[in-house]
Amino acid sequence: MEFVVSTQGLENYGAHQGEGTFAAGEAYWKFKSGTDYLVTGLDRPQDAMAFVAAIGIENSIGWKEFPIEVKTLEEFRNEFGNLEDEFNREYYEFKMSIIKRVDPRTFGKK
Repeated sequence: MEFVVSTQGLENYGAHQGEGTFAAGEAYWKFKSGTDYLVTGLDRPQDAMAFVAAIGIENSIGWKEFPIEVKTLEEFRNEFGNLEDEFNREYYEFKMSIIKRVDPRTFGKK
């Protein structure tokens, strides 16, 4: 199966000027864009999400990124509506051109 796992990013603006901690009163988190991963080589959506978590979670004082949603590739494609429409098709093609493609069977191998 093919799954699309989407992540959410958070940036702590407070970390740019000081400790950036809640205790110091300097934490100021803002939602940022995340990443879409096209995961192949797995049969279950929860395995795809866990794999992306294993390779993609970031958790620092200035940035956090974590998986928030998993869909089949077909469900992801359907979100763009009628791909006969030029705008929908071009946007879908753009998203597919920047998606990160990962597969646990080949990840980390050269």
